[in-house]
Amino acid sequence: MFNPDLSKVLKGNLSRYSLVTATAKRAREIAEESEANGEIITEKPVTLALDEILDGKYVIVEPDEIKNI
Repeated sequence: MFNPDLSKVLKGNLSRYSLVTATAKRAREIAEESEANGEIITEKPVTLALDEILDGKYVIVEPDEIKNI
């Protein structure tokens, strides 16, 4: 099971809700892209999406009104 250290990602007032939402959105995009291209992915789309977020390839921009929730 993949259990990354999320403290690096959550610093800077990023909420867990935003992280989960962004990960799910990116995972959906990855799954749809692979299906459209006829590719077979061996890893789960959520794992690939979280790897992209942790590597800084995908940046989460959080609106100011939910930063303090």
